[in-house]
Amino acid sequence: MPAVRDLTLMWPALLWLLLLLPLLVLCYGRLLARQRNASLRLAGLAMAMQSSGAGALEGALDVAGAGGAARPGKWAGRAALRRHGPALLMLLGVATLIFAVARPQAVVMLPSRLDAIILAMDVSGSMRATDIAPNRMAAAQAAARAFIADQPSQVRIGVVAVAASASLVQTPTEKREDIINAIDRFQLQRGTALGAGLVIALATLLPQGGIDVEKIISGRSAGRWSRDAARQAQIDNFKPVPPGSNGAAAIVLLSDGQSNTGPELLEAAKLAAERGVRVFTVGVGTTEGATLSVDGWSMRVRLDEQALKKVALMTQGEYFRAADAHELKKIYRNLSGRLALTKGRATELTSLFVAIGAALALLGALLSVMRSNRIL
Repeated sequence: MPAVRDLTLMWPALLWLLLLLPLLVLCYGRLLARQRNASLRLAGLAMAMQSSGAGALEGALDVAGAGGAARPGKWAGRAALRRHGPALLMLLGVATLIFAVARPQAVVMLPSRLDAIILAMDVSGSMRATDIAPNRMAAAQAAARAFIADQPSQVRIGVVAVAASASLVQTPTEKREDIINAIDRFQLQRGTALGAGLVIALATLLPQGGIDVEKIISGRSAGRWSRDAARQAQIDNFKPVPPGSNGAAAIVLLSDGQSNTGPELLEAAKLAAERGVRVFTVGVGTTEGATLSVDGWSMRVRLDEQALKKVALMTQGEYFRAADAHELKKIYRNLSGRLALTKGRATELTSLFVAIGAALALLGALLSVMRSNRIL
């Protein structure tokens, strides 16, 4: 169901029309007083005619039915609701119509048709840390399998492994078995090039996105003479789009956030933002970290959240922190719903409030006619 937030008014000055509502209430009160006086006059006439021998009119002019003795307790409350409920509905309808005149609008998050997701997963040596049981890598693999199983069958999923260099280990496919096999084959390696992983993931999602992968990763462009003319035209003619505007593709970057080689992570995030691709980052581990012993050397590896938060912020994605295996699986389940929403756009809701106001007023009038064969 679409999510609505940040309700605003385009013409808020017109809300002064709501001051007419007390006037309508006053008019309704005067109408009730006139009806009550008419009932009293009819009752007096009936009593006078009865005393003069015209008792045949007694049943036709029932004083009690014209608003006679009050009923005690809950019956009085129900009678008042039946009597004044239609008028209240009509008043609410008028108030809603006046609100509609102010032209309300809101940011509406609508479901998008997500076509492809790239899982960029850190496979550096720090992922063997045991601050998440049994270790960061095993927990990440288990959570990734659950995430893959939760995706709609038509969504293609690719996998990028990130270590000292980044590589596409599974092209986007709908075959879930191939994706899971690619994740299960991960081997821990030295180094962490998160920027390169993000660039490879982005180039895989948008092969025509005007990304000079060679220059960004190695620092050396392939050169115009050795590159296809159409490819060069894509690079030269690229025009940025609003961040988060691409609802068909997304990247999920899972890491402990410690990038130590390759292109800058935030520069790669800028490329994703300029192409409208949202990057959802998942921080694996704890801020306290764990001590690793490798080749006689000991070092403490901690979760570095700041870079991952900045990436998510730049691309209109979201950052999640996983401090244990259960929480990591929960995050991936929540991600399934988040990925299906596009960046909200301001949408005018005037017609919706007009429809609600008209329905309330019509319902009030209908109930009034059914009760007394007249409107109010």
